Amino acid sequence: MIDTDACDLDELRGAIRQFLSESPRPEGLRNYGPTPTPADVQPGRQWHRYLAAHGYAGLHWPTTYGGSDAPVPVQAIFAEECARADVPRQLAMTAIDLVGPVLINYGTDAQKRRYLEPIRLGNDIWTQLFSEPGAGSDLAAVRTKAERTSHGWRVTGQKVWSSGAKSAQYGILLARTSPDGHRGLSMFIVPMDAVGITVRPITQIDGESKFNEVFLDEVALQPDALIGGVGQGWTIAMLTLSRERLTLGCQAVAMFKRHQRIVEAARGRGRLDPVLARTMTKIWARMWLLRFTWQRAVAGEDTASPAFSVLKIMTSETDRDLCDLATDALGTDACTEPGSEDCAELVHAMLVGRAQTILGGTSEIQRNILSERLLRMPKEPRWGHQIPPSHPGGPE
Repeated sequence: MIDTDACDLDELRGAIRQFLSESPRPEGLRNYGPTPTPADVQPGRQWHRYLAAHGYAGLHWPTTYGGSDAPVPVQAIFAEECARADVPRQLAMTAIDLVGPVLINYGTDAQKRRYLEPIRLGNDIWTQLFSEPGAGSDLAAVRTKAERTSHGWRVTGQKVWSSGAKSAQYGILLARTSPDGHRGLSMFIVPMDAVGITVRPITQIDGESKFNEVFLDEVALQPDALIGGVGQGWTIAMLTLSRERLTLGCQAVAMFKRHQRIVEAARGRGRLDPVLARTMTKIWARMWLLRFTWQRAVAGEDTASPAFSVLKIMTSETDRDLCDLATDALGTDACTEPGSEDCAELVHAMLVGRAQTILGGTSEIQRNILSERLLRMPKEPRWGHQIPPSHPGGPE
């Protein structure tokens, strides 16, 4: 059981590191990141239940709901040590990291009783139904509609880039209940086996299918599917996005491991010439800068701080650039022997690296957040929301 009252964070880190090194790992477990593939679900669930049994699930949750009420630095240490041990820190990020805090803060007592404990124990996978084909990073453009009926709500629309939707039991849905901009959005709980829901996996460039399209065709929801009040969807969505930023530190740890593997691959192939060595040194310095920025942000314990938008940009672009170096280290082996034991991991990293500046909020959106909220610069015109429908190129 983790001692969140321990004042010595180095001792706490050592205890967590020892626990993870001595923990039995289910067959087939791998560090699949924030989202399991269908093949990862069974070993991932076993691993999550083991963590929950030892007090390592829902560290950020209040003790009232089975958590540890751990401060942000403790949460960060656990995430980093899981990355170092090359294991996932939960079954999937959406349920315990995003949905849990939403229900704790905005859910009814009945919703908390029904959903929180299965989430904590790793019984249920949830998916985030936010992004749409025309509303990726700009959630204010969400068009999926939720209309009141005599029996509750009826939802029609389309979502995309929904992580884990194929394996999920539930979804947390952002839908439009009125045309009033941000204030017209509301949040709902959606059973993924409801009539009218179709899930289509999206095959990624690396061959995995973690992302999905989700179609909602007049899906009937009960009145108690609403989270919070009508029109609170934007506020609730912002809570989930702030929680996502706490995963950035573990990415920094993973980068150091990948950096070392790239250096070893280049050296083993005689490709570590002065030019590549200089590039690897520069990106190594960027990684340490990222690490120190992360530590300062975590020490402040304010997940809504613009510092986390800085971190998002730094993490995404550093990881992308690091992954691109895999081609320099592997040379033609990246094309001729991509499945060989020492190539597969780096080829996979190279293929998915380009997505880093898109997923979780694009770098362009993060720069807008920094310019508008931190530097107080004028807001960027949202032409798509201002052009009349009859205007060529305007919204339909």
